[in-house]
Amino acid sequence: MKTRLEFSSDRGPRRSKLSSAVMAAMLGAGLLATQPGSAQVVVESGALAKGNTVAVTQMGRSPTKLTIAAASTPAGAPRPAAIPQPPVAEGPLRGPNCVGEIRGETTVVVPLGKSMLVPTDEPVRNRTLGNPAIAQATMVSPQRLYILGQSVGTTNMIIQGRSGACQIIDVVVNVDAGGLQASLSQLMPNERNIRVSTAANNLVLLGRVSSAQAAQEALDIAKAYTQSSGTDDPSKSGGVLNMMTVDSPQQVMLEVKVAEVSKTLIDQLGSSLTLQGGFGSWTGSLVSTLLSGASTILTGTKSNNLPISMSIDAQKTDNLTKILAEPNLVTITGQEASFLAGGRVFIPVPQSNANGGTTITLQEEEFGVGLKFTPTVLGNGRINLKVAPEVSELSPTGVTVTATGTSSTAILPLINTRRASTTVQMNDGESFAIGGLISNNVTGALKAFPGLGELPIIGALLRSTSFQQDRTELVFVVTPHLIKPLPNQNYPLPTDSFTQPNEADVYATGDMEGRGASRAKSAAPASGAPGNSSTQPPAPAGSQAGVPSPAPVPRAPTAPADARLAPHDPPHAGPAPASPSSPSSPDTAKQQTSAVQPPASQSAPAPDAQAARVARIEADAARIAEQEKQRAIAISSASNGTIKQ
Repeated sequence: MKTRLEFSSDRGPRRSKLSSAVMAAMLGAGLLATQPGSAQVVVESGALAKGNTVAVTQMGRSPTKLTIAAASTPAGAPRPAAIPQPPVAEGPLRGPNCVGEIRGETTVVVPLGKSMLVPTDEPVRNRTLGNPAIAQATMVSPQRLYILGQSVGTTNMIIQGRSGACQIIDVVVNVDAGGLQASLSQLMPNERNIRVSTAANNLVLLGRVSSAQAAQEALDIAKAYTQSSGTDDPSKSGGVLNMMTVDSPQQVMLEVKVAEVSKTLIDQLGSSLTLQGGFGSWTGSLVSTLLSGASTILTGTKSNNLPISMSIDAQKTDNLTKILAEPNLVTITGQEASFLAGGRVFIPVPQSNANGGTTITLQEEEFGVGLKFTPTVLGNGRINLKVAPEVSELSPTGVTVTATGTSSTAILPLINTRRASTTVQMNDGESFAIGGLISNNVTGALKAFPGLGELPIIGALLRSTSFQQDRTELVFVVTPHLIKPLPNQNYPLPTDSFTQPNEADVYATGDMEGRGASRAKSAAPASGAPGNSSTQPPAPAGSQAGVPSPAPVPRAPTAPADARLAPHDPPHAGPAPASPSSPSSPDTAKQQTSAVQPPASQSAPAPDAQAARVARIEADAARIAEQEKQRAIAISSASNGTIKQ
């Protein structure tokens, strides 16, 4: 088959370009009709645009003819090249052939399910996309690229401009953080410092919030947003990373009181009568000495066998148990805290193994006073409290178990537990009874001989009665407090009231806490009393002229202890007026001088030193009183002698 296409033109050279375009279009149509493969190569290589396929001859205004011939090729015969082609690489295109250095990389972030336009520096000649499943790239103009995010991930794209230079564009497809940011701004207008970012397939919440409640609300909104994101598979949606911080997080101290009173009353009265009856036993023998004058031939004795035993069981037991546990624990709002004061016990647990046997494993159980709670300070000052207090102890009885197939028994530990778990809300300092229990168990038992045990008087000996009553009252009370750290280290400790005892305290008086604490407490008011350096008032003036007045006599040693401990200096009187008949000796003057000297140390003495000092002061006061008494007697005697003369 041969196709002939003729085209003639007699137009001038101004319209040669239009004629060439028309001829190229007609030539492409003919190639597509006869040889599609060759036409595609010619079009992609640009040979048609360069005019290499057809030589157009124009000579002035002479007609131009274009002839396109196409003939069918027999099967198996080589196909002749109908149109001259430039040399191209065999096979599919493998990307742009970059000329020169590759320009710097550019990163483009596209939200999932959204698109954006990316401009280029020059018209794009060729491009390649790394992973079409993550992003879709389409040229909407020679210098504008349309990118659509299809799935979360990263890929890149190489574009080649008309000059042959290449540029790399990194495409990052993330979940839409802008939508979540807008939702948080609308739903939580007071929290303006929350920022939303992305990391791989996750949303990241950043910034500062006013309270832990606000942080939890923002986290819940973000989780709901990720679950409703526009992904076909919800299981592939990302998570939420909470990196928010709370401004000045409030600290909460929880006081828990677990109070229990348990009373057990046991009354038992019974008797047991045992009577073993029989015909007794006979013993006898024949007399063998008949010639000795015996009068009997046969002798025998009978002993009765009627043992009777009786036991009486009478018991009255009153048990009273009081448990008061007050654990305290501090934590930051929104954080869980736990406390345990007790121990651990291991309980054997049988388990079947793969061989059909039994393996004994140990299961760990805790007992004691425990507390777990999670506080959340709300915006209005209230405290949301999730608390679980527990009080448990080992039972003294235990549980008796018998192994299967054997007669051996074992006693396993039994743990008595009181536990409560709840969530409440209250203000600072308020108390709430979160749980309680009032239990009254009565158990009675009667064992009696049928018929006889019901008789009025005798029946009491033939029956046993047991009566037990258990009463328990339990209550859990919690009190939260908003607290701050102590500004200094001056806080009381439980060990402050303990003083190390010495051997004399332990063996002589049995005092295990020492003497320093009690003496320090008793001496504290005296040491802090004012007037430590007070002195006695001056002596009153005499009523008679010329007669010296006696010096004031100090108080006896039987004065109250606080009056004796107050002054640091012993009572001191002024010097008596000189008298020619008053006795005076160097020893007396020496004693007076030593008596009025103040102690060398004015600092607060230790408890033991202060006790010795008090005794010394009392002795000095007694000695001075005796001296003044003797002086008064001497003065009185001298005055009487002068009057007689």
